Amino acid sequence: MSASGPAPVTGLGGTKSVPRAQEPRPIAWAEQARIIFMKDLAIELRTGEVVTTSAFFGLVCVIMSSLSFYEDLKTAAQVSAGAIWLSTAFAAVLSLSRTWQRERQDRAFDALIVSPLSHSAIFMGKALGMFAFLVAVEAVVVPAAVLLFNIDVSKYWLGLIAIVLAATPGIAAAGALFGVMTVHTRARDLVLAIVLFPLLSPTLLAAVIATRNLFDGQPLALLAGFFKVMLIFDVAFIAGGLTLFGPLADGG
Repeated sequence: MSASGPAPVTGLGGTKSVPRAQEPRPIAWAEQARIIFMKDLAIELRTGEVVTTSAFFGLVCVIMSSLSFYEDLKTAAQVSAGAIWLSTAFAAVLSLSRTWQRERQDRAFDALIVSPLSHSAIFMGKALGMFAFLVAVEAVVVPAAVLLFNIDVSKYWLGLIAIVLAATPGIAAAGALFGVMTVHTRARDLVLAIVLFPLLSPTLLAAVIATRNLFDGQPLALLAGFFKVMLIFDVAFIAGGLTLFGPLADGG
């Protein structure tokens, strides 16, 4: 008889079958990551504070850049590329700060760490949530920059989407990894900016140059080197997060 089958009980009326309580089913690693991701997504859909605040901030940065630096169509490619990724970088730090602020309230992150969920799954869920938030912000920033700098997006939309999808995972993974350092730190925003910006510099520089060259008319084949740089840092930050998130969280 299996462990989950009914157990025989002998009484005055004969033998009866009493069902045994089933043992809890272990949750797969991917399901654990999905639980964390859906938690953050549900909170954001209810409040809208991260995407709304960050997207508005990024939009203001793009508008100010267009009013300050735009001269003519010749300089539009260079200035618009910088405006897109500078706005994305600053909005990313703001988005990451707001996301981790939720975990500090009522010591929610402490409860998350002592839960039976794997630390690496918690990291992946947080990284996926931040990736979704950053893509939503970029969905506002990039079209605004294209419009304000008069970029003919019909020629470059495929390459622009490829650059965004290549650069954003590394930014999200780095934010999920090093954002945990700010949970128990008083100077949270300062620590996050000091740690995050130097680490993201290669990804941001590669994204800026690739976007600029794309707007200058270079084909995607000539931008392969910049995609390699972004993908290398994507893999490095994701692998580092899966390995180091637990020690950083426990050390906090």
